[in-house]
This record gives sequence, C-alpha cells and structure tokens, in this order.
Amino acid sequence: MLSFEHAGPRLCDGLTRREWLRIGLLGGVGAAASATRPGVAAASMEGVAGFRKAKRVIMLFMLGGPPQHETWDPKPDAPEEIRGPFQPIATATPGLHVCELMPKTAALTDRIAVLRAVATDDNAHSSSGYWVLTGTPHAPKNQENALPGAPNDRPSLAAVVRHLQGDASGLPGAVRLPDEIWNTGRIVWPGQDAGWLGAHADPWLVSCEPQQPDFRVPDIALPVSMSPERLGQRLALKQLLDRKLASLEAAAVSRWGAWQNKAVDLLQDAATRKAFAIDEEPAAVRERYGTNRFGQSVLLARRLAEAGVSLVQVNWTRWEHDEDVAPAWDTHAKNAERCKNDLVPPMDLAYSALLEDLEQRGMLDDTLVVWVGEFGRSPKINPSGGRDHWGHVFSAALAGGGVQGGAVYGASDRQGGYPLDGRVEPQDLAATIYHCLGYAAETEIHDQTGRPFAISKGQPITAIL
Repeated sequence: MLSFEHAGPRLCDGLTRREWLRIGLLGGVGAAASATRPGVAAASMEGVAGFRKAKRVIMLFMLGGPPQHETWDPKPDAPEEIRGPFQPIATATPGLHVCELMPKTAALTDRIAVLRAVATDDNAHSSSGYWVLTGTPHAPKNQENALPGAPNDRPSLAAVVRHLQGDASGLPGAVRLPDEIWNTGRIVWPGQDAGWLGAHADPWLVSCEPQQPDFRVPDIALPVSMSPERLGQRLALKQLLDRKLASLEAAAVSRWGAWQNKAVDLLQDAATRKAFAIDEEPAAVRERYGTNRFGQSVLLARRLAEAGVSLVQVNWTRWEHDEDVAPAWDTHAKNAERCKNDLVPPMDLAYSALLEDLEQRGMLDDTLVVWVGEFGRSPKINPSGGRDHWGHVFSAALAGGGVQGGAVYGASDRQGGYPLDGRVEPQDLAATIYHCLGYAAETEIHDQTGRPFAISKGQPITAIL
C-alpha cells in the first residue's frame, strides 16, 4: 500500500473570497454562508433547518475508500488516466451527474445531498477512518495499522448517540454489523467503541451473515440444545451467584453483570428477536436489496432502525474472493474491473433500495442515511490499473432526516484531487449528524473522571439542511 508524504496544497480554514459557497442547491434553492467556513454555521442551531428532524441514523460505511471518480464525482473532461473508462449519467437533480455504474441512485438524487469536497489530508485507512468515525483527527495523522487506545480513544459517533439517546426496550441504542472494521491481519481500527465515554455506551457489534438461508444471530438466539426450561434453571443459578457476589461491589463484576442482564433481556424479548427475523421479509424485498452480505445487512439495518435502534452502522466487508492487494473498496489494482463487477452495482442496489424502502414506510423524513468511507482514491490511475489512498478530497452523501434533497455542496478541482470550494472535514459531518438528531455541537459529554467535552468541534453544514 502506498503512503503519501507530501500532503499537497491545503486550504485555509479562514474565510476568503474564493471560499464563498459554490453549493449547488441545484433546484434553485439558495444557501447561506457563515462567518466561520462556507456553509458551516456558528453557535446555536435551534432555529436552523433540519434540527431534531431525525429520530434515527443509518450509516453505510464504505470500508477501503470508495473512488470519487467512479461514484459521486466523475471527471469526464479529464485525461483518460484520470477519468477512467466510465461515463457520467444525468440524475434526478438538474446539473448533477454521477458515474454510470449508479443508475438506481441517480434516479433518487432529489432525496440526497452530496458533499464533493470532504477532506482529511490523511492517507492511512486507520487514522483517516478514526477521524471519520469519531469526528476527531488521529494523533498523528497518516498512521496505518493504528490501534485503539489513548490518546486516540475518542468515542465513536455511534457511542455518543447511544449515550445521548439511551437504549430502546431490549435493544441497544447503537449497533454495528455485520463485522467490525479491520486492516489485513485482523488489525482492528481505533474509533469504533465508546473510548473514554465508558463501556455503557459501546455500540453493539453483531457479527453475522444475514444473506445465509439459515441466518440467526448467536448473541440473541438460544442454542438448539438450550430449552426454555433449562434457561430458567440457569437464570435461577445466576440470581443466586449475583447475591453472593454483591458484597464484592467490584466494578468489573458490576459491568459484567450489566452485560449479562442485557444478554438475558435480548434472549427473552420477542420484539428484539423479531427485529432480527429477516426471513420474514418478502423475497422480492430481499432481492431488491441484493442477496449478498452487504445488501442483507442494509435490510437488517432498516429493521433495527424500525425497532428503535438510534444508530445502525453497516460496514462494507470483504467478499470471499477479495485479495489482500485490493480488498473491499481499497482498489490499488484493477479499479475499473472491481468497481464494475464487485463494488458499485451492489452498493447502488442496496443504497437505493434502502432509500425507497424508508420512503415507502414513511420513515425517510425522520431517518438520516449517511454514505461515507474513510477517504477517496487518487486521481491518477496507477500502473496496476488501480487508484491509491487519497484523503485530500472525497465524496459523501446524506439523505432524509432533515437534509435538503437535490443538493450538492462543495467541489473538487478538475482532476478530482483537491477541494476547490466548500471544504468539509469529518468534525463538520459529525456535527451535522448530531444536529439532525437535535444536539448542538456544543452539547457536553463527560469522561469517566467527569471532564466535559463538546460532542463535536465542527459545525453543521447548514447549506444542505
């Protein structure tokens, strides 16, 4: 994997004449600039559009770094070694074009706001991903295979949402599926848990294969050998042990007891089991999402959101035939081939199915759907036909839950290499998510020693709200 020592030209955070909004709220909708950065609001958000419009969030995390050129930001006028082999297509939003591999999404852009100038200037999966997942830069940047732990133990967005929103009935307030995020060698990224916020806020990880015909979630299903009567006997034994251990008052025992009680609640709660009963979905619905791990995970996310989970994060995972040289969206080799055969079509299918499904159920207006990866891909195609790590500019998309559809904020340069206007950093994306849920960026949370921290140092992107 390549690393880039030179960060290239950087944009100043101060307001310049050039940095005034280039937004295309393309249907003729205007946008206002703030006194900090274009499209980014200051101070109180109570009166700003989109505030508290979302009841829940579904985050689709495109592990590996999706190429902006083959998704949201094609560059048809660039040289072939930059634009690639695919053509742009028109969308439901006048003036907005996306890659031809996204026809189903193209028909729905009037529900979507596209960010075309997201940037971290960090070209390492782990550290750039930490910034996107937490809204806080990793220290230091450009550190691959970074591990969880101080000083990089900021709670993830999912953890903060669970902490703020609490849990719904038997279900935790935040769930990750179908796997955690890791580099080759199963090196788990930092920024996926509750960090200094405490274990009570940890997003639940549900490792699962929902595309399998015999899908069941081991964490909430009794083993075949475990009858309800036997479970009752074990619960009685547990209560006896709890009474014996109560005098210890040890923090570790208390924490373990809390997790045990939650697990028992999940086992006994019919509504919880029903939320995971993806086999109850009509065959046509399951096929609409795509009968692969990602598509069925997105469908499962919709069911969990419907059941009351405040934030569901679906991580793109490696296909069985992925090679370590270019796994998931990390297309160091054969970028065009992988985008065409393995990546963009199944993403386009599941993403568009989710938006349509939420809309048909009357849920899109109060469900914020976030599409993002840890960074983008290099403008120039390398000798292996791939695109390399590129944190200098990439795209993200938001829909529903207080977001103005048919919007485009920001622009990359002619080669899709650097922000031209409307630069957005992950803390602003985080602040926008919190804003839509009804929390100002200044909202305080506390670590386990009582120290206060604002949930975000960014500001909501008012231009897309």
